[in-house]
Amino acid sequence: MIDFSSRAFIFDMDGTLVDNMYVHTDAWQRLLWENGVEMETHRFLVATAGKTDREILPTVFGDISEERITELADRKQSLYREAYLPNRKPVAGLIEFLTESQELGIKMAVATASAIPNMEFILDGLDLRRFFDAVTTASDVKTGKPDPAMFLVSAQKLGIEPENCIVFEDAFGGFEAAHRAGMVSIGIATVNSIEDILKRDSVVEAHNDFRKLQPQLLIAKYLPYREL
Repeated sequence: MIDFSSRAFIFDMDGTLVDNMYVHTDAWQRLLWENGVEMETHRFLVATAGKTDREILPTVFGDISEERITELADRKQSLYREAYLPNRKPVAGLIEFLTESQELGIKMAVATASAIPNMEFILDGLDLRRFFDAVTTASDVKTGKPDPAMFLVSAQKLGIEPENCIVFEDAFGGFEAAHRAGMVSIGIATVNSIEDILKRDSVVEAHNDFRKLQPQLLIAKYLPYREL
């Protein structure tokens, strides 16, 4: 019998479970416009993906108070949820992939830089939480990706060694975090091209969505199992 329970999948959320990064970017653009700040959209998205709001806001607005950071973060997240609600859906093939993984006994976690309300908006709003044994958010770590803490904390919650985990990510910072955590990663090309993703350390495969991915084959190929 294959010991799938000693292996784990760790998923980023935004841009991986859902194709929503363009909505986050539009919300940031609206927030910055409201406050008289200009930005180049794609460069901002790539530079900030995986970081927490509390890391992003001071780099944009400078030395601002905790109260102002909270105010701006709440406004941005409200803009995002309002815009994404009518279009909220999983990435193609995700539900089937999660279902098969769960049936095999593979442990699964979400590791997202999003705040708890946004995590709930996706995981509970789309009934995805039932698939996951653990959830790690910005409130669990001091710094977001590319720091490996979010993935390491997730592995610890699952009781699985980092080298026995596969990360599913869309962002360059997430791939770096996985590499620093000692994990391999599968790229989901919702933001960056497959060609660019495959250049990143830790990335072993890249796909447009989950439809061609088979959990049992991924474990056999990248996390060789042992027979009991």
